[in-house]
Amino acid sequence: MLTDLEIAERAELKPIAEVAKGLGIAEKDLRYYGRYIAKTELPKIRTSNGGKKKGRLILVTAMNPTKSGEGKTTVSIGLADALNRLGKKAALALREPSLGPVFGIKGGAAGGGYSQIAPMDEINLHFTGDFNAVEKANNLLCAAIDNDIFFEAGANIDPSRVMFKRCTDMNDRALRNINLNVDANGGRRYERRDGFNITAASEIMAALCLADGLPDLKKRIGNIAVGYDRNGGIVRAERLMATDAAAILLSKALLPNLVQSLEGTPAFVHGGPFANIAHGCNSLIATREAMSRADYTVTEAGFGADLGAEKFIDIKCRAGDLDLHCAVLVATVKALRLNGGVPESRVDKADCRAVRLGLSNLKRHADNLINVFGLPVVVALNRFPSDTKEEIDEVRKALNAAGIAVFESESFAKGGAGALELAEYAASAAERFSGRRRYCYELGDSYIDKIEKVAFRIYRAEKVVLSDGAKRQLAEIEDAGFGGLPVCIAKTQYSFSDDPLLLGAPEGFDFHINGFELRAGAGFIVALSGNMILMPALSRMPGYLKMSISDDGRIGGLS
Repeated sequence: MLTDLEIAERAELKPIAEVAKGLGIAEKDLRYYGRYIAKTELPKIRTSNGGKKKGRLILVTAMNPTKSGEGKTTVSIGLADALNRLGKKAALALREPSLGPVFGIKGGAAGGGYSQIAPMDEINLHFTGDFNAVEKANNLLCAAIDNDIFFEAGANIDPSRVMFKRCTDMNDRALRNINLNVDANGGRRYERRDGFNITAASEIMAALCLADGLPDLKKRIGNIAVGYDRNGGIVRAERLMATDAAAILLSKALLPNLVQSLEGTPAFVHGGPFANIAHGCNSLIATREAMSRADYTVTEAGFGADLGAEKFIDIKCRAGDLDLHCAVLVATVKALRLNGGVPESRVDKADCRAVRLGLSNLKRHADNLINVFGLPVVVALNRFPSDTKEEIDEVRKALNAAGIAVFESESFAKGGAGALELAEYAASAAERFSGRRRYCYELGDSYIDKIEKVAFRIYRAEKVVLSDGAKRQLAEIEDAGFGGLPVCIAKTQYSFSDDPLLLGAPEGFDFHINGFELRAGAGFIVALSGNMILMPALSRMPGYLKMSISDDGRIGGLS
């Protein structure tokens, strides 16, 4: 079997202008980044089709995953390719990869096998520089904060109460907490505590992904709560007088990136917030553009449906007035074994009993999508070589008995040809569904009610427990007048609970909230559960150990 990179390198891609033409995008509206990558001009996006949404939106989500992931992007790409093979006009709207996972444990986010977006190496690495722009805009605001403190300027910021952190697009545990010692000639000096988040968790990334244009992005940047002044009032970024400067750094990053699958399916790949520590969806602009250009748009939201799908609906669909028409729930036999009690080190070994037990996790996710959000659901069983016929039969039997449609996805090995049945069913379900939205909570609910509704209805917890620090932070947010926002719960991706070791379909547990962060620019608050932190770390055996580059520049080990 060829590696993902070898498959991608051997593919014959269309010039990106040809891909754009198939969507009705004129060549003059493209900004080229080589022969196979382009950005589309923003003014054209905002006026395309009169600004009206046209196509059906299909969300690809998943059960709680193994550490290597269950292949949502691979299934998404294969599904879109299959829709086009069936004569339906389909496009993709996906997130950009972060270098943290690329060089860490999960690898890239361009799909796999014969179900990839390309050029895979460029997409997985620096791409069009969007992550770099987010990082620089974020850190410009941080520099402006410390400059204001140093010169005791107009914002009157309290150094001990700065909330906005620096960021970098790499897993680096050493940067989670740092001490700043600012000293200069003339004896002016101060010290304060700071830290780094990963770029995918930056509020700038969330603001970029939820903005509907440059004016809205500028407004969101200005609304960011960077800290408190010495009188105890919230300081917004607009008081730093750096909003336009940050927007300049982001002006090109706001333009969606257009690439293609190995089969020529158009793919808008734009924005990259993580779902366990952020809201986990690609940009609203790119999703709207895909929906206005294609009859079917296939998108995905990160990690399991308890994270990505809930945030996609309660945050993104609400913010963008998006109608969602079908949910594809990705499962793997490996993840079923894991959730059925098999240790991570043995998930490649057949175990029919563990699969039977692990189905409780998959069915819980399906039940939530159907009964909480009111969506038509189909399960995509992403095939791996270690799967046995007995295990697959067990899955089919259990899901059919529960009235849940299930189809095998073999797009990794076969491309779009491996997902034709899945595509036919998903398209039919999307056409029959009205697209009306149902949320887990209402914006008028209190923050505690919002968290409890998600915890009780989605996670099946019995009680939500706030630490004293979390209670204090929430009170400060509410006292500052920031009510009525959605809640983005930062939670382990491995469990419905806040305990990554509590697998399967637990219920009746306590769900712990240990902190809150105000994201006024993004338009939500973050509730930090369990031991969640916003800067991941590298594992003992990170992905970069397998990578190489030859003297002539040929890359190896990238996946």
